[in-house]
Amino acid sequence: MGARRPRTRLAALGALALVALVSSSAARADDPATLQSEIERLRAESDGLAARSQEALLELYALETRLSRAQGRLAALDARREALEREEAAARHTLELARADVAEAERQLSNHLRELYVQGEVDPLAVILGAESLDEALSAFDGLTRLADQDRTILEDVRAARLEVQKALRALAERSAELRDVVARVEDEQAKLLAARSAREAFIADLAAQRALNERRIAGLQAQAAEAAQTSQESEASEEPAATPSPGSRPEPPPEPSDPKPGGEQMVVESTAYCLRGTTASGLPTSWGTVAVDTRIFPFGTKMYIPGYGNGVAADTGSAIVGRIIDVWFPTCEQARAWGRKTLTITVFW
Repeated sequence: MGARRPRTRLAALGALALVALVSSSAARADDPATLQSEIERLRAESDGLAARSQEALLELYALETRLSRAQGRLAALDARREALEREEAAARHTLELARADVAEAERQLSNHLRELYVQGEVDPLAVILGAESLDEALSAFDGLTRLADQDRTILEDVRAARLEVQKALRALAERSAELRDVVARVEDEQAKLLAARSAREAFIADLAAQRALNERRIAGLQAQAAEAAQTSQESEASEEPAATPSPGSRPEPPPEPSDPKPGGEQMVVESTAYCLRGTTASGLPTSWGTVAVDTRIFPFGTKMYIPGYGNGVAADTGSAIVGRIIDVWFPTCEQARAWGRKTLTITVFW
């Protein structure tokens, strides 16, 4: 199944290329206005693809953060499981010792009972007559029963200790079973997140391929428009497509403005802006929607809606970002300076 996807994508791209060739052939009417209209349509389509890519990238950021949390939970659960295994091993060792103590106490009690049986029953009258005082007689009676009573007490204590250890072992077994269930659920969650991440990455790659195809079509149409302009009898000022900036020179388009999703928590923050390009503190590249935050307030992956900016995700940090401050990313420093510093009420989706 995995090997079919690239072929499917290639087939889709091939179909798009065929459409491009057909549309290009249809556009070879030496009409610069028609060519320019097609170029603008393709650019609008590319801008739409860019907005979808941005939204998908924000989703990918959130998935990465959730996956990291799931992996951290699994590591913590593994440590708990190892601790429980050590406790269980210690409890089993204690139980073996308790069993040995019970056996020894039972053996001693049996020996004492056997000695009393061999010696025969002691005559209380003989004890009294043989004693020189009442205290001596009472001491003699006490001595006859003290040893057996002590043995019985020891045996009862050891048996109680054994029962307590067995109870502790049962409790440990229940905790281990619960922990196995939790581990299974977290592993299932991790597997789903990995699958979702792969699907999102594939979707972003498909959108990028479509945008690249559109750019190639735009370049081809611009070349046709330039050729048509050279032979056209119309005014160059109104029909010269060569004056149109190339796709690579256009600044990165912002995402389409949208209203916040329902739900979320309202929060008042101070907002600044920055324009540095590169890799964020979360390991992801900067792009529209990247927001630098204090991770003690907004953990990485936290989604938010920022009025005047759009959707964003906590993916970066900064030494000056402390407390309820967010720093939104722009592709140009002019845009960042124009944003300035402002107090906003954002919507946070934890």
